[in-house]
Amino acid sequence: MRVWQVPALGEPVDVMRLVDDAADPTPGPGQVLVKVHAVAINFPDVLMCRGLYQVRPPLPFTPGVELCGAVVATGPGVAAPSIGDRVLGSPAGGGLAEFAVMDAAGALPAPAALDNAQAASFHIAYQTGWFGLHRRAGLRAGETLLVHAAAGGVGSAAVQLGKAAGAQVIGVAGGPAKASVAADLGADVVIDRRADDFVAAVKDATGGRGADVIYDPVGGDTFARSTKCIAFEGRLLVIGFASGDIPSAVVSHALIKNYSIVGLHWGLYKRYDPKSIVDAHVSLSALANEGVAVPLVSEIVPFADAPTGLAKLAAGETTGRVVVAVDA
Repeated sequence: MRVWQVPALGEPVDVMRLVDDAADPTPGPGQVLVKVHAVAINFPDVLMCRGLYQVRPPLPFTPGVELCGAVVATGPGVAAPSIGDRVLGSPAGGGLAEFAVMDAAGALPAPAALDNAQAASFHIAYQTGWFGLHRRAGLRAGETLLVHAAAGGVGSAAVQLGKAAGAQVIGVAGGPAKASVAADLGADVVIDRRADDFVAAVKDATGGRGADVIYDPVGGDTFARSTKCIAFEGRLLVIGFASGDIPSAVVSHALIKNYSIVGLHWGLYKRYDPKSIVDAHVSLSALANEGVAVPLVSEIVPFADAPTGLAKLAAGETTGRVVVAVDA
């Protein structure tokens, strides 16, 4: 089979190598083998290529942390899913290959309303949004949700889920094109951070009160300035550090303003509460089939151009999700 491998660390376009004659993987106990249809590119894929992610697979490794594919074989002890089922989720290894192994428990049914590219983009961003907004931040109908990087893969999902929860959503994006995308996603108020001060704009939009929940996948100065426009008893939700700058919280400020700083490491639920992931997928799939939670796929690139897709994501040039079509 064809598979992308990373034999040395560096920028994806420099270190990814296409292998044309790799052996097909074999599913072990509790696993399934899938023919990969599509792989959604995520920022952790870029970080793993650079050797900067918290998970550091041994070299060589295959990038691709979420996919959509069809089950073609099952390992011992697997009752479901069945051969022929279209599934999505995270592979046991990497997904940028013609075939990949998945743990059967994590091979979730792809919502019927989503095509392969959308289904490949559905798992991580929407699970992160669901657990962040509902389980960690306790977002309530009528509250104000501020979403940073609202036109990105993670942010666009949060905008849709915030609207579905009945919140007023303020989206922050960089540049007029991305601001337009955030508006199209349903954000009630859109702020172009390159043209306007989002702190002042949020205060203006909320009558000086601030945002009840702030969804921050950016970190750095964005985190620091978010503390200046958070409401009384607000929750500042730390999703990630796409800026590359991990901020240090001034806890005295959280005490004085009476807000919470809430972290989300969604991957830990696989270890401590795996059933909650399945339950969330059921709820999210219902929203997908209703047309409420639909991944924004901005570009589909052929398998041979996978490194270019990762490079665009790394450079911050993308909106929504970039997807690699494996079997096109």
